[in-house]
Amino acid sequence: MNIQSHYSLKEHNSFGVDANTDWWIAFDSEEDLLSLSKDEFFASLSFVVIGEGTNLLFIDDYHGAVLSSQISSIEEGEREGAFQYVRAGSGIVWDDFVADMLQRGFYGIENLSAIPGTVGASAVQNIGAYGAEVSQIISAVETVDLHNGEKHTFTHEECAFAYRKSLFKQPEMASHVVTHVTYRLSREPQLNLSYAALKQTFEGKNPTPLEVRQAVRSIRSAKLPDHHEYPNAGSFFMNPVVEAALAETMLKAYPEMPHYPAKDGVKLSAAWLIDQSGLKGIRHGAVGTWPKQPLVIVNYEQASGREIADFAQFVVDTVKKKFAITLHPEVRYIQ
Repeated sequence: MNIQSHYSLKEHNSFGVDANTDWWIAFDSEEDLLSLSKDEFFASLSFVVIGEGTNLLFIDDYHGAVLSSQISSIEEGEREGAFQYVRAGSGIVWDDFVADMLQRGFYGIENLSAIPGTVGASAVQNIGAYGAEVSQIISAVETVDLHNGEKHTFTHEECAFAYRKSLFKQPEMASHVVTHVTYRLSREPQLNLSYAALKQTFEGKNPTPLEVRQAVRSIRSAKLPDHHEYPNAGSFFMNPVVEAALAETMLKAYPEMPHYPAKDGVKLSAAWLIDQSGLKGIRHGAVGTWPKQPLVIVNYEQASGREIADFAQFVVDTVKKKFAITLHPEVRYIQ
């Protein structure tokens, strides 16, 4: 376990915000977390757990402890017919895990290639892209509760997955730290080409899972900026779900509006709403939207976390004024 005080977080958030934390704690095992749960000084601190910092925004310095998982074990578990269970440590870089699984001949994860973050964050956020969500392949999630040192294993059903949501994002779960995630992968290719760009790319072809991964990576790189070059956190806002009646009214005015069926109504494209509000490629000082994908907010010139948050609020206010729809951040604010 690596513990440091007065630690810079600039290299631990993809916005490149120059924030600091009172304490930085990189843990390597469940045992490290059990030790922290018994430490009286740690018990007096507020704390937050981060992965690679690719889906969060530090508004100010963080007064407390920032925890980061370094658990990197991978265990092949039971086989169940054509399926293979794999237990992975929460600190593994997500795209490295995807590449490793394909190399081992375990499939069903290729559509989620190139998503920034870690294995632990994949479960917390219920990451999704190109017609797939990670909840479709998660079997169980293990945590340690830092309030009492108890270990817990949550089944797929108990994780309460929904669009960009899970049990682990609920306030009452704030003391739970994800240590391992078990995935149910296929030993036989089961390609998901439902996403329009993938369908178009492979029309009339029979691609391999590796080719699908390569296509996903290519599509993402063409639309989304590399956060190492242009600091960003990927998609900043969630796609809003509206009532069917509102969607029908909007379609009369905007027949070309992207829309998709959703559990509680109709899902609209946040990127389209932002674009139609005249905000594609717009900049306010050091912050702006990406010209090729307005859903992405970029820190162009070392803006503070508060400046980025203020710009995001400007986007929310502008879209709401035009469409009477409120966008909600997918990015997590920490202060």
